[in-house]
Amino acid sequence: MRVHLLGTGSADGWPNPFCACASCTAERRAGRVRRPSSALVDEALLIDCGPTTPHLPADAGITLARVEHVLITHGHPDHLHPAFLLTRRWTSPDRTLHVWGPPLAIDMCRDWIGDGSAVDLHVVAPGDALDLPTATGGYRIDVLPARHAHGDGDVVAAEAVLYAVTAPDGARLLYATDTGPFDPVDAGVPDGRFDVVLLDETFGDHTDHGTGHLDLATLPTVLDALRRHGTVGDGTTVVATHLSHHNPSTAELRARLRPLGVHVVDDLDVIDTAHGSPTRRTLVLGGARSGKSHHAERIVGDRTDVVYVATGGERPGDADWAERVRRHRDRRPAHWRTAETVDVATELHGAVPGGTVLVDCLALWLTAQLDDVGAWERIDSGDGTGVQADVLARVDELAAALRGCQADVVLVSNEVGMGVVPATTSGRAFRDLLGIANVRIAEACDETVLVVAGQPLPLTGGHRAH
Repeated sequence: MRVHLLGTGSADGWPNPFCACASCTAERRAGRVRRPSSALVDEALLIDCGPTTPHLPADAGITLARVEHVLITHGHPDHLHPAFLLTRRWTSPDRTLHVWGPPLAIDMCRDWIGDGSAVDLHVVAPGDALDLPTATGGYRIDVLPARHAHGDGDVVAAEAVLYAVTAPDGARLLYATDTGPFDPVDAGVPDGRFDVVLLDETFGDHTDHGTGHLDLATLPTVLDALRRHGTVGDGTTVVATHLSHHNPSTAELRARLRPLGVHVVDDLDVIDTAHGSPTRRTLVLGGARSGKSHHAERIVGDRTDVVYVATGGERPGDADWAERVRRHRDRRPAHWRTAETVDVATELHGAVPGGTVLVDCLALWLTAQLDDVGAWERIDSGDGTGVQADVLARVDELAAALRGCQADVVLVSNEVGMGVVPATTSGRAFRDLLGIANVRIAEACDETVLVVAGQPLPLTGGHRAH
């Protein structure tokens, strides 16, 4: 099962566009935007479809053309924006789209269906068990009650449901947003371990909200109940979703939820049950003294399981280099493990699943590869093409190790292509090879950040593909 998270935010998103609180400010500085929560399962099932949902898949290079069933949890506008039915109609679809949801949510869809829409509407209620056929196999859907009724008598929220999904390959997903505290036995959650649980975490430390949502006080209680029931066990990926600015910053939220075994991921990330818990790969680029290393260290600064791969090595007799290395070592937390090596691929292959690897830096790694293949003498003798082929083969091996790594990885590299053209043949060869290496490593990463004057500028960001 591949679960594509098309949104991980609450109704107002995060950051809230009208808010300048510390939480929203931190997310803007990180270049992170969360849109209303939605999930795409195997490109065949779509769970919830708010106003931003239809447009997000394009950012991940996919479409909704293969979706055969849409499961709506309730009729709030961030979960159901029925105009998507009109958008689909304009494509002259060749198959019927089935939309499932509580009565009021389905009623909201009726005015958006006309002749030729190829849409069937289906009302569901807690306790229903659905068998949904698709082109790739059948899905079992168990409809569960959500605790989402507000104290203001909001009947649309009162009929909210949750969904338990079993895919053709047997993988299982519990989609539990929006909901307040619930007991899995009372809710009728099917027995047995789930592979993925998407769990509401809207309000953070704000515990007096009085709404049908979870917060940092109630989420652990629900999680304990899910563990006792066997829903969450070894191998279950639990992801906090429906996140809002009532939470602390993403970095702090990750640090606080990690001991509970709960992940905080980004919009457009993918959870693939064939690969276990989600991992993230980030490339940090920058010029000399740009602050790129500081930024990379901040990304992983809240983690206790970091392996720092230092590729610089020793340079006997170079006092300036020794001082640079000392400064780097002194600012690293004592509990990080340091590996002084240029065999980065081996470190990635051997990384602890769910751990963290920080590689600093690829420019020095590339220098070691050039030395190892005798590049400088070969370039001087006119074998520049052969050198490039040999070195880029090693770059591709590193990219493959990066894609297969089961830990979070942050890599630092120099951006050297914007300055003066080097005066020597060897200098130009190094510049060109590092530029190509950066491109190939960026393609294997989920996020690329350029640091200029200490300020991170997100270049890409979003989705991880396993």
